[in-house]
Amino acid sequence: MTSVLNFYERVWRLTRQIPRGRVSTYGLLAKALGQPRAARAVGNALNQSPGMPQVPCHRVVRGNGQIGGYALGTAAKAKILRQEGLQIGPKNKVVNFDKVLYTGFFKK
Repeated sequence: MTSVLNFYERVWRLTRQIPRGRVSTYGLLAKALGQPRAARAVGNALNQSPGMPQVPCHRVVRGNGQIGGYALGTAAKAKILRQEGLQIGPKNKVVNFDKVLYTGFFKK
């Protein structure tokens, strides 16, 4: 159980680094953790997060730019992202995904 909690806390710490108006992906978070095949585990950790504002899990999207799941529903996730200045287009995809993608993770 301790290792699971440690993994979750590491995911949450990295997620806090994603700036407002930017998004990252489950896969990039997994890679930043040194576990590139753990994208689903990252999603599980975010599902168990304490939520906003402590962990801005709404800023994590799928690798193809689709906003993906969210505890409060995809409409709520899209609304929050729009409030942060992002555009969400057809099929719930982040517009200009490559330009708003955050990849600058560092370990704390």
